[in-house]
Amino acid sequence: MDGGSDISAAVNLDRSAGDFKFAEDYAYDAGVGLNEGVVRYISGVKGEDPWILDFRLKALKIFESLKNPTHWASKKLDELDFSKIRYYLAKSDIKTRSWDEVPDDVKKTFERLGVPQQERAFLAGVEAQYDSESAYSNMKEHLAKDGVIFVDSTEGLKKYPEIFRRFFGKVVPIADNKYSALNSAVFSGGSFIYIPKGVKVKQPLQAYFRINAQNFGQFERTLIIADEGSEVLYMEGCTAPRFETETLHSAVVELVALKGAKIQYVTVQNWSDNVFNLVTKRGIAEEDAQIRWIDCNIGSGITMKYPGVLLKGRRARGEVISIALANKRQHQDTGAKMIHLADETTSNIVSKSVSVSDGRTSYRGLVYMPDTVRDCRNNTVCDALLINEASRNDTYPAISCSGENNSVQHEASVSKLDEEQIFYMRSRGIDEPSAVSLSVNGFINDLVKEFPLEYSVELRRLIELQMEGAVG
Repeated sequence: MDGGSDISAAVNLDRSAGDFKFAEDYAYDAGVGLNEGVVRYISGVKGEDPWILDFRLKALKIFESLKNPTHWASKKLDELDFSKIRYYLAKSDIKTRSWDEVPDDVKKTFERLGVPQQERAFLAGVEAQYDSESAYSNMKEHLAKDGVIFVDSTEGLKKYPEIFRRFFGKVVPIADNKYSALNSAVFSGGSFIYIPKGVKVKQPLQAYFRINAQNFGQFERTLIIADEGSEVLYMEGCTAPRFETETLHSAVVELVALKGAKIQYVTVQNWSDNVFNLVTKRGIAEEDAQIRWIDCNIGSGITMKYPGVLLKGRRARGEVISIALANKRQHQDTGAKMIHLADETTSNIVSKSVSVSDGRTSYRGLVYMPDTVRDCRNNTVCDALLINEASRNDTYPAISCSGENNSVQHEASVSKLDEEQIFYMRSRGIDEPSAVSLSVNGFINDLVKEFPLEYSVELRRLIELQMEGAVG
């Protein structure tokens, strides 16, 4: 078997599909740096109600008062210079529901990422965001007839304030952390979805988030409300070109699953390695409701993301299925939070990570069962694969279990790439990159099956494409 450097190259996951950009030509630009004037500019462009501006200005003050969280794992956060970031860029303040009317450079971007093809093939609705604003939005007519709402956050606030305002900022408060406060001050784009009682959306709804500009911050805000007995699957994809300067992605996602509702939220991020990906995702599950986060984290310089579920109603269920791959100079700090607030609630966390070269992966989890609840269950499994000697994995579980008849079990394992397995495959005529690809895919195979078919195929293809060009 060849040396560790060849193996590192072999699993250097390809991000070329998103590594392109177009000239920057924006109708709206808030300038560089963050201050009250920038916040007022964003709110003014959007024509927001006074209460939203007040919300933003309050968030700005909280953001300025908070320091970077010290319990997070990387000092790279201190490298972020907020005075050099652009917080709002938009081609137009008008989005279109006709693909033909999308600006040419934006259209070419999303065509290269496969948006129109996938929409026609299997999606019930699409929201495509380019830098700060949604550029394209469309939903199948039959869903609108059923009362389903699928728009961006700006349209949601304007057209459906009685629904939006009821839950907005309630699942993730402004002061939850420094970056949720930042998002609350300058948020733009993202999805607002409402599924009426009893409606089961059988096809996925999907959003694409694309960063095109240098020194830019993308701050989408997503709110999904599944009313009683309803069901929805939402998928998001994220890409950005490679720049020499830092790019910031700081999103907030709030999910609300009312009695008996089911929400699945699938993310496949394929950021370039100059992106700081700092995301707060949380859901509330009422009685007999289910929230399932399915998460794949590839790329970015650093990712800090811990999807959580507040199990608020009896027999509520929460689940996080997570795959993380960290390559050279990358750190994937991911995990999950499960807060059991009612009897007979259950949660499941399954995390798999792959560390390549000097890449670092971390699992950071919280499971909380107070003494006020009973008959609750949690199962957590964390598996890590290290490709060579410089690779690193850390596990930081925080578990608090009290009360009557509650139980928690946590299992963790770390393994190295099996050299005998690679040698055997090579002896059967398989080249080293393909052998390493097969080994990595085998390690994550059981979780890849949890992704919708279209995404699971794409995940495998991403690894296989990189294997083809990695050696030689």
